[in-house]
Amino acid sequence: MARDGHGFLIEQPKALPGSLRIEWGRSQRAYIEGYELRMRCELRLNSELQLLVLCRQLMERLEASVFEAYTDTLKTRVDTDTPEEMRWLVMFPKFSAISSKLVRQRFGALGVNKELTAAWVEGALSPLLAQASMELLPEGQPFVLMTMRGNVYLRTAMPEPSLPKIQALVKLLELACKEAVVVNSRLSDLGPWPTTTSVAWQSSRPEEDPAPA
Repeated sequence: MARDGHGFLIEQPKALPGSLRIEWGRSQRAYIEGYELRMRCELRLNSELQLLVLCRQLMERLEASVFEAYTDTLKTRVDTDTPEEMRWLVMFPKFSAISSKLVRQRFGALGVNKELTAAWVEGALSPLLAQASMELLPEGQPFVLMTMRGNVYLRTAMPEPSLPKIQALVKLLELACKEAVVVNSRLSDLGPWPTTTSVAWQSSRPEEDPAPA
């Protein structure tokens, strides 16, 4: 565990289902003010398995920001400086048929195609998201859960580190990882799925991960 005056870092290379990195510190995203919790679990999933769940208020706010940016004359700047979770809002189809009314009201989901998004969200992950929406992730708190580059990432606002909340979020991440592994194993059963243009959308600073590198 590494710690400085502005945060801390915990690495668990032998964690299951994959090597885990947890970091709390100053936000690396403009849509989160102050401090945030960032987590990454390395799973070696298919690199094209790109799925996203985020709190609905944040999704609506980011959609407005992306739309405004793309109608601006600085469109090319959006391509290189905007994080994936924002670009995906205009790249990928949304999955709006979430079975749980609570999850549907509190979260948005999208991905490389609706079938894969549904397979990830509609299983065991949905009840845990519903439970988390009660106290762990109150309405309006920025929250992002995504699969990208073969890993699963979680990011949320956290003004002060809280061990119980971190432990609960680790459990949420672990379940999201297990469900992502299941989806990854079923790719061939779901038929052809689109090749995305994500490579063309990659940041000009590829070393900047949505979670710590």
